[in-house]
Amino acid sequence: MLKRFISYYGPHKKMLVLDMLASLLISVIGMVYPIMTNRMLNSYIPEKMYDKIIIAGATVLTLYAIRMLLRYFVQYYGHIIGVSMQSRMRVDLFKHLQKLPFEFYDNNETGRIMTRITSDLFEVAELAHHGPENLLISSVMIVLSFCYLLSIDWILTLIIFACVPILVIVTMHYRRLMNKAFEDRRKSTATINAAVESSVTGIRVTKAYTNAECEIEKFEKGDDEFVGASKRAYNAMAKFFSSTSFVSDVFNVFILIAGGLFLYNGRISFGDYSTFIVSVNLFINPVNTLINFMEQYQNGVTGFKRFLEIMDEEPETDAPDAKELKDVKGEIEFRNVTYSYDSTKEVLHDINLKIEKGRKLALVGPSGGGKTTLCHLLPNFYKLGPDNGAIYIDGQDIRTLTLDSVRKNIGIVQQDVFLFVGTIRENILYGRPDATEEEVIEAAKRANIHDYVMSLQNGYDTEIGERGVKLSGGQKQRLSIARVFLKDPAILILDEATSALDNTTEVLIQQALDELCKGRTTLVVAHRLSTIRNADEIAVVMQGRITERGTHEDLMALGGTYKSLYSLQFRDNDIFE
Repeated sequence: MLKRFISYYGPHKKMLVLDMLASLLISVIGMVYPIMTNRMLNSYIPEKMYDKIIIAGATVLTLYAIRMLLRYFVQYYGHIIGVSMQSRMRVDLFKHLQKLPFEFYDNNETGRIMTRITSDLFEVAELAHHGPENLLISSVMIVLSFCYLLSIDWILTLIIFACVPILVIVTMHYRRLMNKAFEDRRKSTATINAAVESSVTGIRVTKAYTNAECEIEKFEKGDDEFVGASKRAYNAMAKFFSSTSFVSDVFNVFILIAGGLFLYNGRISFGDYSTFIVSVNLFINPVNTLINFMEQYQNGVTGFKRFLEIMDEEPETDAPDAKELKDVKGEIEFRNVTYSYDSTKEVLHDINLKIEKGRKLALVGPSGGGKTTLCHLLPNFYKLGPDNGAIYIDGQDIRTLTLDSVRKNIGIVQQDVFLFVGTIRENILYGRPDATEEEVIEAAKRANIHDYVMSLQNGYDTEIGERGVKLSGGQKQRLSIARVFLKDPAILILDEATSALDNTTEVLIQQALDELCKGRTTLVVAHRLSTIRNADEIAVVMQGRITERGTHEDLMALGGTYKSLYSLQFRDNDIFE
């Protein structure tokens, strides 16, 4: 893990070296003041060396000006290194997320993934910047100040050194309490965030059911938890800082008493005694810094581990020697396909289907039967094992083809349309980013959405809001159809594309879909059987098996499951019979 972390410093080696040199100089300059103080009190002032007093003061002032510039360099460029490393990790993580299979997203919540990209990597960036700097400056300052204090009086120095373990023990004890308290506070913060997100997302439902008081009550409950956790956290923090400050103060008392006795007995001079009092904090402060750094180190390491958890997830990969799928005609075959998402339950069992080029196959049956799984297997979203049958496009096993080439030739229209934040044009262009304006407009016309777009004040530049919140369900669906028109795939998957729409909207969308299906091999999943009555073939899928196959007329004559479903759906007004 350390090797992987250090590798992110690679592009910043020169700047890191300069940052460390600047930090080293800051530490060295920090020793100038006590040294000059000692000389002032022991030599320059008693001997009335006026010139040297002025020179010493000017020297210290000049060095402090240099230290100011060095601190600016360390603060600015050190943070730039951290942010650059964070950016590179974030980009690496985002790229890796694009390559992960559907199984990963089935098992991981969006919030968990977002935390990895944002707050976890922020902790890593802070460690990347402050870690080397704190370790170097503090270590150098401890060694230099300890050696300098030894040169003044070794017994007095050892007295201070003997107190360090006490400071470490007290600090670690209260640090653990504080960490636990702040962890509880972070959890309560998550509770508030969840309540806000849920309430804002469902505000229309809240208003419809006049349940604002209920939402406020839930929020206040989470807020009370946050206040309680905050009190415990700040109590622990107050104990931590007051205790560590007290131990540091005790150090000064020991120096005051012991140094006073040594001065009284003539063991040290007044100048040495004064210098020692001035210098002792040069030793104590970096010790405190290193102790406090442990929390930052732990947070950074934890964040990097979480980063690696996702980076170590196996990405989707092409098979060795995978070929490009070219000149696609669109013939599809499922041969002895068996599939399960895990070892507990089989979702599909021994599926055999063949769809000729340009033909339409409809899949019907109860929810959970395996229809959508079949649609997800065709673009290789879920991979078949070597013993689970095979899926062929134009006679080629999709496992032997590159993932991109397969998916570029398959268009998907689903019931739950996902649109991206941006304009109408940007969302249509998602089908083919290099398309011309004329091609975008043509795709919109064929999807029956162009007239609506032109009625808007900003036309194709209209912002649609998060997930297309400013559009109706039918408008979003037609926008997704325009996106597929622009992609112009040879194979089409319609997964309940007209469900949950009113009749008028369904007619418009069905017209667009009929236009979209022309000349394409189409796999349709539908609960509204009226939309697939004219399919070339219909397959009934139940409990992962194909129980019936044939045209609408064949299946109605068979008098099985399909006829029962059809009769049930149209028992009040069978417009087709």
